[in-house]
Amino acid sequence: MDPVIIVGAGPVGLALALLLTRQHVPVVVLDEGPGKEEPRPARTIVLREDTAALLERLTGVALGEHGVRWAGWRSVRRKQVMTEITFAEGDPAAPLHIAQHLVTNALRAALAGEPLAEVATDSRVDAVEQERSGVSAHTRGPKATWWRGSYLVGCDGPRSTVRKLQDIRFPGRTAVERHAVAALRTELPWAGHALLHRMPPWRSSGPSAGEVTARPLPDGAWRLDWLLPPGKDLVTPEVVLTRIHETLTGWTGSAAPAYDLLDTGVHTVHHRLARRWRAGRVFLAGDAAHLLGAFGTQGLDESLRDADNLAWKLAAAWHHGPHEALLDSYQTERRAVVAARLRAADQALPVLRGGGLRGIVPGAARGQDAQFTDGHLGRGALGASGGHAGSPLMPRHLEAAIPVDTPPGAQVTDVRVTAEDGSFVRLRDRLGRGALLVVLIAPGTGVWDRKHWVSAGVMPRLAAAVTALPHPAELLVAESYPGAPAHSVLLVRPDGHLVTALSGVRPADLYTAAEATLGGSAPEAEPGAEEAREPEREQTEQPMSERAATAEAGSGLR
Repeated sequence: MDPVIIVGAGPVGLALALLLTRQHVPVVVLDEGPGKEEPRPARTIVLREDTAALLERLTGVALGEHGVRWAGWRSVRRKQVMTEITFAEGDPAAPLHIAQHLVTNALRAALAGEPLAEVATDSRVDAVEQERSGVSAHTRGPKATWWRGSYLVGCDGPRSTVRKLQDIRFPGRTAVERHAVAALRTELPWAGHALLHRMPPWRSSGPSAGEVTARPLPDGAWRLDWLLPPGKDLVTPEVVLTRIHETLTGWTGSAAPAYDLLDTGVHTVHHRLARRWRAGRVFLAGDAAHLLGAFGTQGLDESLRDADNLAWKLAAAWHHGPHEALLDSYQTERRAVVAARLRAADQALPVLRGGGLRGIVPGAARGQDAQFTDGHLGRGALGASGGHAGSPLMPRHLEAAIPVDTPPGAQVTDVRVTAEDGSFVRLRDRLGRGALLVVLIAPGTGVWDRKHWVSAGVMPRLAAAVTALPHPAELLVAESYPGAPAHSVLLVRPDGHLVTALSGVRPADLYTAAEATLGGSAPEAEPGAEEAREPEREQTEQPMSERAATAEAGSGLR
């Protein structure tokens, strides 16, 4: 069967390629660039617990050694500390701040060692054609040719050629926020702590007061972001230098704070959501499908979750034949999560930026601060990763289903488990292999050698039930799981979302849940026989505001 074509070699395209090759699916990555990313100290990303773990699993690199996990978080309004949070050393909830080129290069290095992967540099896609048995993409440039694939995924950014070739609209809001950005090396009073300073006292009142965010980087470096007032005023080097000087002076109390300027730029935030994320054998992921990032939220987190969600479904279709319900669930699940975050940001924007509640509702300032904190720390409606409770893949009416601390459809908690070979591993280490995970909660097993309990109690019956599932599955054993009673059984998807928790070994319910997770009872077509559905016709003329947004998007720092 033909490989999966991935258009775009940024972090999302490279992560998707690795996820697929680890599930024994060949890929071709079409990179319009030269195959390397130039270092930009001011182009950084903040990763949450699940996405940082995903990238470390894919690259084999301890990213914390190349970035900084926040020691804490401080939120200040004028001169008042509103929120102060300290993260214990090794706390996985501490966000990881790292230069984007380091992540991209680590992904490239890992993909270079995959025999099932081919990367074509200097290859820009200019045509995509679909038919019953596959999809073809034409590239221009020195290596102009036609590439044949089973599926194609556009990970080619906010100005996605793949999205435009499929006539998929990309509506939303342009320039929701603009920030002047500087990476510099200096000494601040709160080493290792990220800071949000709203309405700093050294600025005049009014729209120009804005806010400034400081995020630590290795070797005493920091990334500083200043919220710019609405409009398109040119951000000159003099403006950036003035902001740096007054900010460092205000924070350190020094008349002439010393710093080493490493890089500057302008980061423009857009909020956009593609109408469709699938058109037959063509899919969109990452910035090609959505743009978000106001209030400190990070779009790359959601983009990596796109890749994680799509990879196991494409792998299942590649190996076992296309299943429309399973492939369609990618758009249903991921688009709903991103849409919810965009709605939350759009609803909060007038209040948090306009200050309409201040002076009217008691405690409004602290309520606003809590929302800012949620966005920056990856919590709440503005920042948390969404679940898939309403997904069509979630099983219904299981008699043995029980509640645990993880709601159905949410990401599982990472706990220590015993693998089938008797080794102790982390639950997240078993994700991304294409197999369902069945986890038995059995207190006491951790202190005994596996040979003493693998053939005792419920284990033989559960092992037989796992073998009979309609999809490859791995049986794991955990001493405990938050909120799960002894002898309960968890079913986990390959991307780490909980399907259900069952009271005891219930083979029928386990089979029903696994079947639902795959989208139904059986594939709907023979391998290679899927008809490339005709995309619904949409306006091919892009509105003026949309053209302006897509032309501007991607030009600054992401």
